[in-house]
Amino acid sequence: MTSAQNSTSEKNPSSASILPLSDAVQHAMSVAKRGVDELLIESEFAQKLARSEQTGKPLRIKLGLDPTAPDLHLGHTVVLNKMRQLQDLGHTVIFLIGDFTSMIGDPSGRNVTRPPLTREQIEENAQTYFKQASLVLDASKTEIRYNSEWSDPLGARGMIQLASRYTVARMMERDDFTKRFKAGTPISVHEFLYPLMQGYDSVALHSDLELGGTDQKFNLLVGRELQKDYGQEPQCILTMPLLEGLDGVEKMSKSKNNYIAITEPANTMFAKIMSISDVMMWRYYELLSFCSLEQIASYKKAVAEGQNPRDIKVALAQEIVTRFHNRQAAEDALADFVNRSKGGIPDDVQEITVTGAPIGIGQLLKQTGLCASSSEALRMVEQGGVRIDGAVVSDKGLKVEPATFVLQVGKRKFARVTLTA
Repeated sequence: MTSAQNSTSEKNPSSASILPLSDAVQHAMSVAKRGVDELLIESEFAQKLARSEQTGKPLRIKLGLDPTAPDLHLGHTVVLNKMRQLQDLGHTVIFLIGDFTSMIGDPSGRNVTRPPLTREQIEENAQTYFKQASLVLDASKTEIRYNSEWSDPLGARGMIQLASRYTVARMMERDDFTKRFKAGTPISVHEFLYPLMQGYDSVALHSDLELGGTDQKFNLLVGRELQKDYGQEPQCILTMPLLEGLDGVEKMSKSKNNYIAITEPANTMFAKIMSISDVMMWRYYELLSFCSLEQIASYKKAVAEGQNPRDIKVALAQEIVTRFHNRQAAEDALADFVNRSKGGIPDDVQEITVTGAPIGIGQLLKQTGLCASSSEALRMVEQGGVRIDGAVVSDKGLKVEPATFVLQVGKRKFARVTLTA
């Protein structure tokens, strides 16, 4: 019998008398609720905070991430920022790496079955996860766990016993399962195990609060129900909005190429933030910035009164770059961005040697990697987006002779090319 199963004998404190909410608890509630989509159940969480203050025992706050890709992006940091805020209030944060659940594959938001990852892929990706998360969390005060610790020992018998605690009808309440079933799209049995195993993580860790994106709400609620079934006080759940990517439409995702990785070079990170729309800027401020709500309100007022929103966006870009790099990197990134805006050449231009001159402009852009194909390159020429040493190229039939020059596509792609015969 696992430690999680032994928990059934523990006293459930949910029936404790209602505690008054001190100023500190009310402040903690305001911190927890900033920018959230939902906090369930709010009154229960307030009582957990009050009991923590009374007993001096910090709450156990859990965030699980499956290492499905090797790098984190700013979308991931929305929930990590909330974890850090709660950590700064003195609570225990648990960064849970889903090395076991990754092998199942989270069906959240999917209309097809996702292929499970291999153990080798998971281990490779997990190596960088906590290191990158530590750019947001205080690593010295973070409990890092792997859910294989309690999931592997369950074995076949334990998995069957766990599955008996939840019905198929309850599983089919999940929106993506329902849509796939009605559409006749296959649902693999192992996908039903994912929310069960994520929920069991909360039992094993005695979680008081679990965080996740809005797409994780069903999984988080399963954890709450399983804790009740195991005789534990049910966790509260806190869902954060999904951050839109650079396109301002789809959620930030590497697969959609609309992301800002937290390990990107400072200049690239700065320029990408500056590329978001003026409207989307406020969404990024709310979910990513550590500025007070009063400061953000003052920024909005300044823009309404005529200040250029570009200035406010610069402040956001500098804040984010400073967080993941340093203050000097943010200053240098601003200088580089201004230089590029004036048509200048950035300092960190890649140097490429190409042979075969004279060469058509379309083929040259393809060989340097500035365009994915010759047809894309010719479209960029048509749109006036190609420059050689600052001069716009308008002739799609241009043959480029041997020389060394700076080749530019759009606002952010540069290469110093040495072209030889």
